[in-house]
Amino acid sequence: MPAIVLASTSPYRRQLLERLLPEFICAAPDADETPLPREQPQALAERLAQAKALSLAKHYQDAIIIGSDQVASCQGNILGKPGTYSQALAQLLACQGQRVTFYTGLCLHHTQSGKTSSWVEPFHVHFRQLSQTQLENYLLREQPYDCAGSFKMEGLGIALFERLEGDDPNALIGLPLIRLVSMLSDQGVNIL
Repeated sequence: MPAIVLASTSPYRRQLLERLLPEFICAAPDADETPLPREQPQALAERLAQAKALSLAKHYQDAIIIGSDQVASCQGNILGKPGTYSQALAQLLACQGQRVTFYTGLCLHHTQSGKTSSWVEPFHVHFRQLSQTQLENYLLREQPYDCAGSFKMEGLGIALFERLEGDDPNALIGLPLIRLVSMLSDQGVNIL
């Protein structure tokens, strides 16, 4: 059986994959995450997931490499990882009362066969109308500066939303497990 490699340093993705697989390798991918001019959010998520998986191919002779990336979009604007408190606050203020779509790109690349498959899992969240003080309190408690759209679904971020729409809530955390199980099966890896 080929090794399974998660092309990510994200602790959130690692924790999700641990639900499915007892053993896998985590490795840092080498991918420029800068959007291309006029690149749409869904296309960006897929391109980055592919770039991450393929960036590690030369390092593993017989492996299935999993690449994933998430892009958030509000009113057609891409919301990246804020990096700072002030940028996170600006993102959250812009999302108030809005429907935000999170596109999670997923790519599997089998280094021995050369087979590559990819998918983009959309998930929609409807933001509540919250006061600036509430948003500031959230940011001080959660510090989601490394998360697309400035929120952590697995933590206090759920309090930001009125409702969720999508097939796999794990996609919001960064790895759509339902689709991943199917894609692994297509590559000959049976989780059960």
